[in-house]
Amino acid sequence: MIPTYRSQRVTSSIAAACLQLACSSRSTVADLPAAAPPSEPVAAAPAPADTSGRDSLGWLVVDTAAHTATLQLVVTAPPGAPSAFINGYRAGQARIIVPLAWTVRWNWRSADSTSPHSLVVMVQREKTPLEGGRAAFSNAMTRMVTEGLRPGQNDQTTFVADEAGWFWMLCGVPGHAIKGEWLELRVDPDAKTALIEIKKREQ
Repeated sequence: MIPTYRSQRVTSSIAAACLQLACSSRSTVADLPAAAPPSEPVAAAPAPADTSGRDSLGWLVVDTAAHTATLQLVVTAPPGAPSAFINGYRAGQARIIVPLAWTVRWNWRSADSTSPHSLVVMVQREKTPLEGGRAAFSNAMTRMVTEGLRPGQNDQTTFVADEAGWFWMLCGVPGHAIKGEWLELRVDPDAKTALIEIKKREQ
């Protein structure tokens, strides 16, 4: 049996050791440098420029990987204008260029409350046709080409531009194209992407 005085001495030694350890721990924590504040997030580097995307006019969307050009087309008829406008242009003031064999899609809408309209792609000749005729590419036309679609109606079309050359994108309703309701389409075997060229904008 351990004598009482030894037990008390051991207990006192353990207590002293614990006290010393606690003091040492407090001092060690206090001596540690304060944690650095979290750093500000680093802005990601800008992505490299890509030719895919929406053109500056806002009505052509190009997908270079899929070889697709998507057009948003709206027909309007400002009072006193010589003809209706397609996206604010007429009489070939805007030229749409697409590479050969690309797919062209359009979402077409008539916002003219006074007259029916349509759209058809035709091969350019010496004279603008009096009315819409045979489409240059399969499916490159709205419904009811010569009758026209009623005000507020829409049309969606997809076709493959599988022949190089110069074409009209014109309204097929009799008398509309000859007054100037047409844009120009160029299918270019040397083009790398689709784009729009503006020759003149109506004031």
